Amino acid sequence: MSHGDLWKYSTSEKNREFLLSLQLLGRTDLSAEQQISCLYRLSNQLEAHYRTYFLTKRNGAKRKISAPDQLLKRVQKNIVTSCLAQRSCSPYATAYRKGVQLVDNARPHLGQKQLLKLDIEDFFGSITVPMIARSAFPRIYFPPSVAGLLTQLCSYEDCLPQGAPTSPCISNLVMKPFDDYIGAWCADRQITYTRFCDDLTFSGTFELKEVKNKVQNFLFELGFSLNKKKTSQRKASQRQCVTGIVVNAKLQANRSYRKKLRQEIYYCLKFGVRSHLMQQRTDDQQTLGQEEMQQYLQQLIGKTNFILQVNPSDQEFLQAKITLKKLCQSDFL
Repeated sequence: MSHGDLWKYSTSEKNREFLLSLQLLGRTDLSAEQQISCLYRLSNQLEAHYRTYFLTKRNGAKRKISAPDQLLKRVQKNIVTSCLAQRSCSPYATAYRKGVQLVDNARPHLGQKQLLKLDIEDFFGSITVPMIARSAFPRIYFPPSVAGLLTQLCSYEDCLPQGAPTSPCISNLVMKPFDDYIGAWCADRQITYTRFCDDLTFSGTFELKEVKNKVQNFLFELGFSLNKKKTSQRKASQRQCVTGIVVNAKLQANRSYRKKLRQEIYYCLKFGVRSHLMQQRTDDQQTLGQEEMQQYLQQLIGKTNFILQVNPSDQEFLQAKITLKKLCQSDFL
């Protein structure tokens, strides 16, 4: 029996029961009819439930973020729980996996003779509606009508929205055939491969052109393309960095990253958080709220945690974390 035949004799009533069993609206007093009506209305009015804005990357380019409102976010989180969380992604994928940290993407590449980094162009924007349907909601698991609704609820403007809670998991499912194939191809040649979202990293001893052409051709077949501006290759004699972590002799956070964080903490202690942030402002606003200062300190703690994730015994930043937490609790920021 083919996948398409599994739901051939499923009635409309059975399909409705299947959809309701997913509990996409969570705990609710709505009737079955009202729940189904709400879900279809939501899928047909997505523009009203997304807020789009742009973040500036380090290189000055803009990253488009499409953030769902509370209702759509709740539904999408329940889709993750009911439909996606149980599905396995490739072991070569290191982003968006429970229990897998950023350092796990870097560690396999420690002390290699050469390093090749490739980047997928417009990763989320290249994942189309048919790709979402095929990878996330295949007919073997979902009745066609339910699969169609779920696909709509997880897509926006004909692609995978960066900012939706469903998108990370779906991106890994879409990339699973690529990861498994390229991972096995590399293993046969003693090449180490990992993927962190749109960042592809290869290390070992290999012919650079052969690997790049292999990856480029397979990505093209799947509907993706490489961002040639971000292709990078490093020998052992050069600084090799994987997702912000130096991997030459030992795992270490980037020196400039550590230096900048050290400087920011120093200024907070010397001048106070408020004074330091006011000096950094580029607008004309003269006031600074407690919430904004707390958010800034939490960002510094997050950066400190990243360094400690790479090197848990780093005494300097273990102490820095204690200091930042004390600042957070202080009434004199």
